[in-house]
Amino acid sequence: MTQASFQVQIAELMHESGVGFGTSGARGRIEAMTDRVCYAYTLAFLQHLEVAMGRPRRLALGGDLRPSTPRIMAAVTAAVQDFGCELVYCGSLPSPALALFGMGEGIPSVMVTGSHIPDDRNGIKFNTPKGEILKDDEAGIRAQTVHLPPRRFDANGRLTQAPGLPEPDPGATDAFVRRYLDFFRPGCLAELRVGLYEHSTVARDAFATVLEGLGAQVVRIGRSERFVPVDTEAIRPEDVELARAWVPTHHLDALVSADGDGDRPLIADEWGRWIRGDLLGILCAQFLRADRVVTPVSSNSAVEKCGWFERVRRTRIGSPYVIAGMEAELDSGGQRVVGYEANGGFLTATSVEIDGRRLAALPTRDAILPPIALLCSARTRGVSLSALCADLPARYTASDRLKAFPTRTSQQRIAALCTGESARDRRAIEAQFGPLIGAVAAVDTTDGLRISFASDEIVHLRPSGNAPELRCYTEAGSDERARELNRLCLEILEGWRET
Repeated sequence: MTQASFQVQIAELMHESGVGFGTSGARGRIEAMTDRVCYAYTLAFLQHLEVAMGRPRRLALGGDLRPSTPRIMAAVTAAVQDFGCELVYCGSLPSPALALFGMGEGIPSVMVTGSHIPDDRNGIKFNTPKGEILKDDEAGIRAQTVHLPPRRFDANGRLTQAPGLPEPDPGATDAFVRRYLDFFRPGCLAELRVGLYEHSTVARDAFATVLEGLGAQVVRIGRSERFVPVDTEAIRPEDVELARAWVPTHHLDALVSADGDGDRPLIADEWGRWIRGDLLGILCAQFLRADRVVTPVSSNSAVEKCGWFERVRRTRIGSPYVIAGMEAELDSGGQRVVGYEANGGFLTATSVEIDGRRLAALPTRDAILPPIALLCSARTRGVSLSALCADLPARYTASDRLKAFPTRTSQQRIAALCTGESARDRRAIEAQFGPLIGAVAAVDTTDGLRISFASDEIVHLRPSGNAPELRCYTEAGSDERARELNRLCLEILEGWRET
């Protein structure tokens, strides 16, 4: 095979391999994420950085606990070495810890993770020295043409000689832990008994260190050496039951956890009920005394109804859009600007100082800050987590998804309900959902199709950006109605598969 045959255009590689951009990086099935594909994506990222901000001299690398992660990290390492970049290997650590380290060092970073999705898939998350790549960066990477050395790969796209990984540098994880121990008041969680659902989240050890460092008595539960796909937007029924059982069994004040790469939090109250991520975001923003909040269109409308914030900006779903929205709020005079997603991942665009203690900005999703903020807030007020949540307006959300639902089918069916002719749109929507919910009051196409009904109930339909799934978000005046509405809507959507 000739040298020229290894010249690859990334846009074509995306199409051929099926490995495309999800949130802040490339994702795909592990059999599609060959060494050759992962090497090419990494090289394209480095080439893009060279054009956009100068040739990088160092790069930090980390990964989650999926079985396929070490192989992909080896492919990333090979690309970094061939580019002539020094590798700083940070080992297994949360995504926000790696991003924080890279930003502190002024270097790019690469996190090998599939986040919350099952381990038959994986991904490569890219960060510039300023944080997550944004949509312009994605376009820049996609436009790259890379040269793959023939000596590196066999006919099946495997590395002919995988480079070994050095001993991990603990500095990134240590700095991440110190971020919280230095900001929150010492002993602020004393006398609290907190369960830590460890499963396979790469954040489990850092989470335990922070909780214990702030005085909590930590009960570590459910550790797994097999990858568990915990999705904080669509919590598995077994995780609902586990929380309800563990909290009384272990006499817990709360139960906390995170997704696979530690950028989406979970926290259950003293009854073992998981708190929705978008409510978690509101309460965390209040604790940090934010003046402006940025959140996707799918998040609970209690953020506006509570009246706690000077301004709320709604965006498309995905952290790059939230980050862009936070930057816009900074440009327009925001002093304490934060963001969160419906999955609970929390971002800070500005540093925050409370009682002389400073929390530096971290404009990437984080799973540790929100639960600690809620526990600290509840402890300070002398109330339970359920009482803390009761301060919010009575708006309840539910979300779930249909798996193995082709993205193209989702897009076509949603487009058929939203042609651009308002009256016709409403008739088409009411033909599908009217018998269940009633008349349409408004339609929002910021991201997918968000339908507000005259009943003050909301249905939001959107193809997942990470997997072939159709997501459904519902909002109503009671938890029971939101869940029932979500179930009934999914029954309607299930019929879309066959038409």
